[in-house]
Amino acid sequence: MALLETRHLKVSIAGIAVCHGLDIAIEPGQCWGILGKNGSGKTTLLQTLAGLRPADAGDILINGNNLQHLTRKHIAQSIGVLFQDYNDIFPSTVLETALIGRHPYLSTWQWESGDDVQLAKSALHQVEMTGMESRIVTTLSGGERQRVEIATLLTQNPLVYLLDEPTNHLDLNHQITIIETLRKRVVERRQALVMVLHDVNIAARFCDHLILLFGNGIDQHGTKHDMMTEQRLAQLYGHPIIHIRGNNREAFLPG
Repeated sequence: MALLETRHLKVSIAGIAVCHGLDIAIEPGQCWGILGKNGSGKTTLLQTLAGLRPADAGDILINGNNLQHLTRKHIAQSIGVLFQDYNDIFPSTVLETALIGRHPYLSTWQWESGDDVQLAKSALHQVEMTGMESRIVTTLSGGERQRVEIATLLTQNPLVYLLDEPTNHLDLNHQITIIETLRKRVVERRQALVMVLHDVNIAARFCDHLILLFGNGIDQHGTKHDMMTEQRLAQLYGHPIIHIRGNNREAFLPG
């Protein structure tokens, strides 16, 4: 059974169509990328898949259940979302922030357990934030803050990860290691990963399926092999693209 499925999904923003009748089925262990020019609706589509904004038409199913019929708690246990921006209203510590990932599993007024704390510490270790548990998040650099957000998602451990520009603020080393960590986790735990990306080469390296948003409701989706061609990407970005292969590596560069 698909972990995330859309049926005849229609999405628009400010009267401009993002997709018409999108039908996708994201299976356990798969990594999908959403590509398109600025303003094509990538973030809008991701927010719709997360249930944060209504679709114009169609259905979204999580593990076979219609998203509209699920409680907010069930959705929070099933879907983890990474936003492009975050507001730190309260001066919480790194560990307290990571522990937010356990809140969907707690009852009202229930405190986090020792096991929850260990899960959060393990997640912080995976994003190389060990030793910074007591730091106030407002004192962190942009890259450190992004890694804490990803650790919060790892602590949450949802069925489906929906990430909006997960490489924001990260240096090259952390871009690769953190996406590798997420990719390995969804494969091992039979979860699913969907990422809005600007970097075509990150998509080429880590995604096995893609959704291309061309604007005005035109979309294409399929395997990376079918979607990542010079012709399609040139049409998508309105600029010539060169596909370079060698030494078991590939890269897409502006022509």
